[in-house]
Amino acid sequence: MAKSLVVSFGCNKVPHSLQHRTLYPNNCHSLPPLKPTLSLTLQNQNQKSLSLKYNSLTTLINRRVSSPITAALDSDVPHPLHQGSVKLRNSKSFEQWDSLTAKFSGASNIPFLLLQLPQIILNARNLLAGNKTALLAVPWLGMFTGLLGNLSLLSYFTKKREKEVIVVQTLGAVSQYVVFLQLAMAEAMPLPYFVITSVVVAAGLILNFMYYFNLLNAEIWRFWEDFITVGGLSVLPQIMWSTFVPYIPNSILPGAIAFVIAVTAVIMARMGKLSKEGVKFVGGISGWTATLLFMWMPVSQMWTNFLNPDNIRGLSAFSMLLAMMGNGLMIPRALFTRDFMWFLGSTWASLFYGYGNILCLYCFNAISREFFLAATIGLFSWIGMALWRDPIVYGYNSPLRSLKELVFGS
Repeated sequence: MAKSLVVSFGCNKVPHSLQHRTLYPNNCHSLPPLKPTLSLTLQNQNQKSLSLKYNSLTTLINRRVSSPITAALDSDVPHPLHQGSVKLRNSKSFEQWDSLTAKFSGASNIPFLLLQLPQIILNARNLLAGNKTALLAVPWLGMFTGLLGNLSLLSYFTKKREKEVIVVQTLGAVSQYVVFLQLAMAEAMPLPYFVITSVVVAAGLILNFMYYFNLLNAEIWRFWEDFITVGGLSVLPQIMWSTFVPYIPNSILPGAIAFVIAVTAVIMARMGKLSKEGVKFVGGISGWTATLLFMWMPVSQMWTNFLNPDNIRGLSAFSMLLAMMGNGLMIPRALFTRDFMWFLGSTWASLFYGYGNILCLYCFNAISREFFLAATIGLFSWIGMALWRDPIVYGYNSPLRSLKELVFGS
């Protein structure tokens, strides 16, 4: 019978395959460094020692797989697919759905690319015709907000190694930059602002590329995260405030206050003045602000429709359909990976931006009944399919279990 138990637990080096899985390297989200083995010494009544060794890498992976995740708070934390048992994750249906949802996300590139091409082609025609004044109608400041959102989400998905969505966000940033280039050529965008935009886009794409292939210094990546955190948090309240001008006073105060708060929070996080939960919250700001920026777009559009109902006929039903399809294609993947932020943003944009504007167009007799019914049946059938398929591959009896894990964690 054992009389005492002595456990020795130390650290040397984290395996390379488990590196770059943290929100902030060498910070509170980092996995605890472990030795390759765990030694246990058992002493019996005769004072004889028995030594046992156990592979701690297996322990680390199992602990990583089985640890509960609070999805709504930890959506910003990069982690592999961890739900379910090892047997389930190795099942054929699970692997097939994993591959299929990734392909759906990759396919969203097509509608998103088609969404940008008409504006690029129109600008090119006006430039070739010498009609530079036509490009003054393109709001470059509003597009810069969208560009910042693309770069923030690009960094978010780069940390999570979702390569299909990385391509989506990269194409979004590049296509918007092409429009900025056209605006600068037409002198519809001040040259100093275009230069700043060029530097931000180039830095964002290069840094994300280097981080994805583990070629970037951790401190440089942290600085980039701080930059998009401050930028996103400063822009969001200012855009929300500006939506309701002139019904409220035109002011830069919301953005200025948010800027001060963001800078203060980042500095405190870097100085170790915040709790673990506080650092986690600051780390997730950039992804959440980018998502909220895109979620605010339908709110702004609906408000414009309410104030100027006649202008709704100027909306392109085909563009709204593309927006609905592009975001809808990412819903199954977001649900499958239990990424609450991604799921919320994609579902919101698909329902309220794409389908919501299609509904408005139908109410004002701007589209046919057949077009509206096809969009309605297609969208809700697609969402229903995702909610039906996900619990099957996870071995659940109800989609409510999947949604519960999505919001509250496993």
